[in-house]
Amino acid sequence: MGARFEELAWRETPIGAISLRRRRDPSLGVEVYEVKLDDEFLMSSLFPVAEIELARLGLAPLTGRDLDVVVGGLGLGYTARTALADDRVGSLLVVEAIEDVIDWHRRELLPFAAGLAADARTRFVRADFFAAVADGTGFDPEAPRRRFHAVLLDVDHSPRNVLHPSHAPFYTADGLRRLADHLHPDGVFALWSDDPPDADFERVLAEVFRTAQAHVVAFPNPFTGGESANTVYVAQR
Repeated sequence: MGARFEELAWRETPIGAISLRRRRDPSLGVEVYEVKLDDEFLMSSLFPVAEIELARLGLAPLTGRDLDVVVGGLGLGYTARTALADDRVGSLLVVEAIEDVIDWHRRELLPFAAGLAADARTRFVRADFFAAVADGTGFDPEAPRRRFHAVLLDVDHSPRNVLHPSHAPFYTADGLRRLADHLHPDGVFALWSDDPPDADFERVLAEVFRTAQAHVVAFPNPFTGGESANTVYVAQR
């Protein structure tokens, strides 16, 4: 069973101290992996459903093969790993601002994401996703302004609850238009949110994209004994 609690990694970053820890939950009888930013919980392996659905819902509208996909925000790796499970995906560019998070996956500290770093389709880019959109250069430093079939984003808590004030302009019509410039025609932008569907943000998406839909993703919450839910927005050019 191992230690009841173990801090696997910790590092001070410009947005706070980020840490990866593993603990044994005696009530559930499972090992839980958690990411914290300072004292705030960012993600937990107990609740991966919406991160998995971000990839599934985001890729579902696309046709064809050899899809080029961007994942913004690596975290525990559920979105990226699920994208690779779709055999239509030809390349996966993972944009992550914190080198230590990339290192967690290269060291395979997360058993449920095993194989992500080793997959020949995967390339990690250490960069600020939001800055890459804002300056127009795009996500691939080897091919500026390269276009993609899908961009799957999971960084902020929600469009209204961002981790850093510099992220906020992205969620405006102008910010999303700059993002859309990096998508192929019919390309998809999908976004994870911890909040319920936001009608104002849905209107912004509809202003920029041909179609936009908010999906409520419910999942069992073992702590409350009931259900919790996240939102996945899917918008297509």
